Amino acid sequence: MHKTFAALLLAATLTAAENPVKVQKLDQPEKALKFEVTVPAKSADIWRAFATKEGAQEWLWPDMSVDLREGGDWVVHYPGGKTGGGTIIAFEPMKSVTIRAMAPEQFPEVRRERTTAVFSFEPSGSGTKVTLLQTGWREGKEWDEAYEYLAKGNAQLLSQLLYRFTNGPIDWSKLQQSK
Repeated sequence: MHKTFAALLLAATLTAAENPVKVQKLDQPEKALKFEVTVPAKSADIWRAFATKEGAQEWLWPDMSVDLREGGDWVVHYPGGKTGGGTIIAFEPMKSVTIRAMAPEQFPEVRRERTTAVFSFEPSGSGTKVTLLQTGWREGKEWDEAYEYLAKGNAQLLSQLLYRFTNGPIDWSKLQQSK
């Protein structure tokens, strides 16, 4: 179900010609993925969307664990026992959340070893620029496949955040009924 919903959200938030999330595949100073999107919301609202369970449920997924502390969960619980997100390793209130990110289950080595994902928030005009920098990539076929997969998947993630702040909180019950 989460793949179907994600595809619907992506289609709803993006035009055929442009993606509001800027994606950069970097190789210097280290291999990384960098995503940027400006969201029409105050930094305090973006902070709530990342730092609280209730805020995350409005855009990411209805079943979430957010325990804002070092070592706390920032985890999405998908149907069928699948999970996404990771463990919080640092945060600066109103400015950033850093997690040891789990890759999807189809990338078991990357999921076990994890990458580092830093979400940062910066006021920008009448909104907030949200940047995700994902580092810690290693060499190998599975790592390369996960890198390509997450270049798309994390752009989709930030598109969902943008959708929430341009269209209001996601009504998960309506989406589950239309399945």
